[in-house]
Amino acid sequence: MSENSKIAGLFSQAADLMALLDENAFRVLATRKVARILEDMPEDIALAAAAGTLGDLPGVGEASVDKIHEYLRTGKIAEFEELAARVPPGVLKMMAISSVGPKTAHLIWKQGNITTLEELKAHLANGTFPKIKGVGEKKQLRIRENLAFMESSAARIGIGWALPLAEQYLDRVRNIAGIQNAAYCGSLRRGRETVGDIDILVSTDSTPAPVIVESLRQFPLTSEILVAGETKISLCAAMGLQVDFRIVPPENWGASLQYFTGSKEHNVRLRALAASRGWKLNEWGLFDGAVSIAGASEEGIYDALGLNFIEPERREDQGEIELAQAMKSNNPGALAGASVPEFLKNALPLHWEILQSSDFQADLHMHTTDSDGNATLEEMAAKAKHLGYSYIAITNHSKSQVQANGLSVERLLEHIKAIKSLNRQLSGLVILAGTEVDILADGSLDYPDEILARLDWVVASPHMALSQESEPATARLIKALSHPLVDVIGHPTGRLIGGRRGLEPDMARVVFAAARYGNALEINATDQRLDLRDRHARLAVEARVPLCINTDAHSTQDMDRLNFGILTARRAWVRAADVINTWPLDKMRTWQQHRRTGENW
Repeated sequence: MSENSKIAGLFSQAADLMALLDENAFRVLATRKVARILEDMPEDIALAAAAGTLGDLPGVGEASVDKIHEYLRTGKIAEFEELAARVPPGVLKMMAISSVGPKTAHLIWKQGNITTLEELKAHLANGTFPKIKGVGEKKQLRIRENLAFMESSAARIGIGWALPLAEQYLDRVRNIAGIQNAAYCGSLRRGRETVGDIDILVSTDSTPAPVIVESLRQFPLTSEILVAGETKISLCAAMGLQVDFRIVPPENWGASLQYFTGSKEHNVRLRALAASRGWKLNEWGLFDGAVSIAGASEEGIYDALGLNFIEPERREDQGEIELAQAMKSNNPGALAGASVPEFLKNALPLHWEILQSSDFQADLHMHTTDSDGNATLEEMAAKAKHLGYSYIAITNHSKSQVQANGLSVERLLEHIKAIKSLNRQLSGLVILAGTEVDILADGSLDYPDEILARLDWVVASPHMALSQESEPATARLIKALSHPLVDVIGHPTGRLIGGRRGLEPDMARVVFAAARYGNALEINATDQRLDLRDRHARLAVEARVPLCINTDAHSTQDMDRLNFGILTARRAWVRAADVINTWPLDKMRTWQQHRRTGENW
């Protein structure tokens, strides 16, 4: 873990402790903001401290700078240690359970005298949970379910952690003399939202395995070498994640890359296709008896089997093989009965464009320092121009999100003025004045219509009451979709991967309502959210519901994380044409106008 992450983690934990001890809400918010700023800053904190520039960071005041210097001198922050000493460690861990916020954790601790997760789990399981006002049977059931969910998710690591780790190991092995190719495989290459381990394939015809082992052993991210064989190396890396390396000759690279990428179901279909021609397909290649037909490249394998190349994210045996066959022969009739979107079945020429980051012209869900972001309006605009965007939407939180410094009506109106003023100074970029308005528990919105009507862009998202039962959650989202001023529903379930289950609405009904009312649905690219998840985004594609892939950025660094949303979209067969923020601004505004007036698009 980097020094930046360690210090950011201390500030984040301190904010949790303050909230648990019911300290001033604005102090809690300010401490959380410092944690996020430190985690996101690209410069090494120690270097910034030595240069005396920590105080230049927006939101990092003199007191926080002093604490950072204290940590760099002593390895600890006395004030934070004093906070921690006032709270049993197990009580702080309770706050990691969805539906157990600071208030509930405080009640369980102080009124229930429960101070560890083990005690909490036992009381919930055997019916001895103490009587606590505000933590009734329904709340207890939700805590028990979410605790089980958290424990079941603990063995898997989110893609936001796994992908950067895999890329660092790739950089390491690619710099070893004689290595010709290296790539990560498995569920990570297919863009799954969580992984159990990391598989990396390496090809060489000259580098001895002990040389690779020794390089990996000396890598700072490696904690232990588990297996050191001639063709397989396994190690334990950061967060206890296992990384497996397989070493193959260059002539087998493509076949091995295809095989170890999977999925299992996709590979079974390919092997059956090979067998139908009297051939054999395995991790070493495609063979007709002893004669090698293909194996050096993945493209060669698919081509020999009569298929267009299939991108890794779509290799789940969900119709991709039938589509690849039909595309190769340009024969839509081959799609009869196939599990592919209906609009493809009568289309000529058959084609499927792969969504790329270069397709995007905008990011339509971002936050600034006016709510809980770490960058100013001007800084977010400058980063957007650097990324080549032609327009963006600033969508700070609405008034009910007190913990996120949500904007009152008065502050929102001032914010609109500030955006319009900046627009007059900019060239090559248009900033839309927007909001991420809360969808309240009954489906109503957190701002009145006359205020929403003054905005250029409205994202409506659920943040509270995320433990609702399925039926009211479904009704809540559908009511928001029916609102004529709502353009897109942001992170519809509110889930946090591995941490919070979130809402569990009937997504088929939600997608149908989006189609009926003409709204868009968001794929939130934050790697802890990825919400819509892939299967829900696939429903939207099939229903011809427009999607919007946004970073939900709270810093300029967050704006670089669109790729996580793109991976989810690729798994859902999303094309650039399906995504609103790949459209030019005039096309987006035409769509918006048609939607708001109820006209057909």
